[in-house]
Amino acid sequence: MDQRTIAVLSAGRSDFGRYRPVLRALAKKENVIIRLYPGGSHFSDTFGNSISEIIAAGFDWQSGLENAVANGAPESVGETIGLGAGMLAQAFAAARPDLLVVLGDRFEMLSAAVAALGFNIPIAHIHGGAVTEGAIDELVRHALTKMSHLHLVSCDEYAGRVRQMGEEAWRVTVTGAPGLDELKELASLGLAETSDRVGLDLRSPTIVVCYHPVTLEVDRTGGQTKNLLAAVAATGLQAVLTYPNADQGNSVIIEALEAFAAANPDTVRLIKNAGTDLFISLLSHAAVLVGNSSSGIVEAPAFELPVVNIGSRQDGKVKAKNVIDVADSQEAIGGGIEKALGAGFKESLKGLKNPYGDGRAGERIADILAAIPIDDRLLRKKFIDL
Repeated sequence: MDQRTIAVLSAGRSDFGRYRPVLRALAKKENVIIRLYPGGSHFSDTFGNSISEIIAAGFDWQSGLENAVANGAPESVGETIGLGAGMLAQAFAAARPDLLVVLGDRFEMLSAAVAALGFNIPIAHIHGGAVTEGAIDELVRHALTKMSHLHLVSCDEYAGRVRQMGEEAWRVTVTGAPGLDELKELASLGLAETSDRVGLDLRSPTIVVCYHPVTLEVDRTGGQTKNLLAAVAATGLQAVLTYPNADQGNSVIIEALEAFAAANPDTVRLIKNAGTDLFISLLSHAAVLVGNSSSGIVEAPAFELPVVNIGSRQDGKVKAKNVIDVADSQEAIGGGIEKALGAGFKESLKGLKNPYGDGRAGERIADILAAIPIDDRLLRKKFIDL
């Protein structure tokens, strides 16, 4: 096979764990050179300096995007996209990759896609075809689909959506979700070590809270977060809280989480960036995951973990029966937690099949990226009318 350089943009902590199986599989390909571009959130103290996770995993990375990080203000979204696009365009001019890989629906991914346009660099998009109705991510994901040349999707329903958007069928492959590939390895921390790392005895039932801004409802973020934390407090259980992502409105959530943790020092821990290993280990030991994170939709089913999914952010996603959808009121969230903790519900999840794949997505994706002919057929897209 022909030698090729594959550029990969990692916007932050939320995608690196899902990239890692793909990167590891690509590293075994003799014809592939990986060029990894970590975005500014990886270098942010606010989000735990997750560049350390990339370094610990043994991957080389390209500098240049350290300052491309949103601060939660509306204007920072456009500013971050523009800054990142300019920096990546300069990087591609200095050393043009043969293929570019982007993942999911983070707005930072648009920077790479825009930068690639002028160089006619084909783009492979992982996790297209999904729906996130409550966030601007919905618009970003589908924009990336139309800008991409290969679609590596997690399930049949999402493949159908990508084809419905006019993409040729040969460009679309159901690979599964790469974030599932290393779950057993990642959940390597035993109960005692995980307890030590978070500072709580996880032998007692523990709620993990992972809540992000609903970017189409930014004006309601404060009230939504207040309702969530009130519902958690009402259970009387201990809780591990994680920081939100770098979306508009995150500062409101962070402020509320910090105040809640400070007011409950014996039973609550707040973690800026757990890192993939600790976060996945937490899921394996938790009693319930509460919030609106995609990890509750994609990874949690692998642990038969009950999930209380709040509000509209994940509306439209394929969900396993471990997910309890609730409104964002305190009463609804509390009711969802009560249901999730009931012995009957947990028992009903025994043998749960994860709709997002079998844990071999990374190698499937790497095989495609290493072997696909980079030619006029790949670059010249046709719109298929259905």
